[in-house]
Amino acid sequence: MAAARTFRHTFVVPASDMDELGHANNTAYVRWVQEVAVAHSSAVGLDFSAYQRMGSVFVLRRHEIDYLRSVRAGDAISANTRIVDAAGVSCTREMVFEMEGAGVIAKSLTTWVMVDFVRSRPTRIPDAVRDAFEMPRRGGLFA
Repeated sequence: MAAARTFRHTFVVPASDMDELGHANNTAYVRWVQEVAVAHSSAVGLDFSAYQRMGSVFVLRRHEIDYLRSVRAGDAISANTRIVDAAGVSCTREMVFEMEGAGVIAKSLTTWVMVDFVRSRPTRIPDAVRDAFEMPRRGGLFA
């Protein structure tokens, strides 16, 4: 299967994300990863109500973020994201944050796990979700 399609989301860094050093606080990037992932999900037709109807939703298991350049309030940021790996109950999302004139400002890799609402336990990612995100599929016994 071809690589998953990249989703692009743009936003302006709000003043509320600034820390005492005058640049975006590292915790803002974690929130941006969440917000961009939710925007991507909504764009492919999977808003929260769709997950409720399915009875399961993605929850975050792991964040990795490389902070490469500082950003300030008012800076326009583009985030490009796609699912780069998926198997069983989890998937891996990469995200690259860029600012015009500055290039890549941050990169993240996150692991998400599909969790059943009722049981609060991991559950297999439904085919409809895999198809909506154009998730890569692994072959073999553990697919």
